[in-house]
Amino acid sequence: MYKVIVTDPISQTGIHALTSNSNFQVTQLTDLSEAELISQIPEYDALIVRSQTQVTRAIIQAADQLRVIARAGVGVDNIDLDAATEKGIIVINAPSGNTMAATEHTLAMMLALARNIPRAWQSLNSGKWERKLFKGVELYQKTLGVVGMGRIGTEVAKRAKGFDMKILGYDPFLTEDRAKKMGIIKADLDTIAREADFITVHTPLTPETHGLINAEFLAKTKPGVRFINCARGGIINEQDLVDAVNSGHVAGAAIDVFEQEPPQNTGLTQNPNIIVTPHLGASTAEAQEKVAQSVSEEIVSIFMTGGVQHAINLPRISAAVQQKIQPYLTLSEQMAELLMQLFKKAPQKIKINYYGELFLEDTGLLTRQMIKALLSYYLDTSINIVNVMQVLKAHSLAYSVQKNAAHKGFTNFIELEIIHDDEKATIACTYLPGFGGRIVSINGYRIDMEPERYLLYISHADVPGMIGNVGSTLGQASINIGSMYVGRQTIGGEAVMILTVDRAVPEATLKQIKDLPDLHDAQFAEIDMPQAEK
Repeated sequence: MYKVIVTDPISQTGIHALTSNSNFQVTQLTDLSEAELISQIPEYDALIVRSQTQVTRAIIQAADQLRVIARAGVGVDNIDLDAATEKGIIVINAPSGNTMAATEHTLAMMLALARNIPRAWQSLNSGKWERKLFKGVELYQKTLGVVGMGRIGTEVAKRAKGFDMKILGYDPFLTEDRAKKMGIIKADLDTIAREADFITVHTPLTPETHGLINAEFLAKTKPGVRFINCARGGIINEQDLVDAVNSGHVAGAAIDVFEQEPPQNTGLTQNPNIIVTPHLGASTAEAQEKVAQSVSEEIVSIFMTGGVQHAINLPRISAAVQQKIQPYLTLSEQMAELLMQLFKKAPQKIKINYYGELFLEDTGLLTRQMIKALLSYYLDTSINIVNVMQVLKAHSLAYSVQKNAAHKGFTNFIELEIIHDDEKATIACTYLPGFGGRIVSINGYRIDMEPERYLLYISHADVPGMIGNVGSTLGQASINIGSMYVGRQTIGGEAVMILTVDRAVPEATLKQIKDLPDLHDAQFAEIDMPQAEK
């Protein structure tokens, strides 16, 4: 019998899959302190939490037989993922259980914003009758900009069409074909800013989306636009939004999520033209039951059949396979990270070519590692090698893998290509015993580069003095060059220069480099390195 402990309030109906199964014994103990949970956890095989319990490293280290930690919800910020992975514990969540709840809350906020419902209620509740003050606007035939066409953004778009709204959808992975099938218009952010009457955001919070809606974006919007955010705090710059509302350019906003919760910005929470709710997007009885049901059923599946669907952390792999491909695991991920930063366009197609007898064996882990690195540039960093193929499928992205027994010049060799419309970018790597991992080709230029954290990629005309001019510019900015790699295809033609530097290159210095004669482009990239190498 497997023992399961539930440490946050969860409905009995939601965990019926466990309580009705004779192979599982379920114990509910809520409001435990860390010390109390440490004393209880050694005897349990699975732990179910919501957001209240903080599953710390100390708790995980005390969990001698724990195999699964389940978060009955989406976020896993309250679980130490590194500690769980180190301990070999699978962490699962319920990524789709709150989709309808968040979708409906978004529409409720949009309608309340359009018709001034909270202010009208407050006025009437205080004994006033002020009909003329609360004249609203209709959603009918208005233009809705949906920023982020994932699960929730897609469902919002479907329902907004019921109001006969024109839908402009933005997502790095949204294709023209998918947009056409949905009956919406694929648009860029500038078009949404320029044309939308309502704008709702549904992206994950990543370095790329943090502050995505800011003063610069707001300045491009049409007067009277209205914003809704039921996704993640931080996507909209809160003070920039407050300023735009106070100026009258933005008619109003409806905000359910905040960069800091509870929010501290009273300009946001006490503004008569901004509706605020305390992160209620997933707070429905149905959603809470669905997420509990999802993780309960998956726990049964993990223990009874070994099936895992919504794992957040890395799975275990056999020692034999890991030993063979270990040199390429980090290298392939770094290679993909670098290529994505240089290309800076969401891939529509991904091609991976493996060369060498090593790769005639299972390369699934390497493939997932590279695709994860590519998608993480635009999507949530919770993407991992377990769920990456589901994410790939959800965004209708194509990928192909080819294997070849040998490749001229290298015993084993990996080539990665990404394609967006008619543009493409390629990169290749190999591992040389005694020398380590090497990136040996970028966009057709042969190089021999050891990956390092800070890189400067420069394309230029193959003319004398270019290296000196770049070095002087970096020297003036007190940026030290660690190593240099160059590549060219013909003498006097196009060439590339890759410099490893000791620190990040500021935008001002990068602009100076870009302005040098005969220099075509310069891009700074930062790739993740093992902790010992940083």
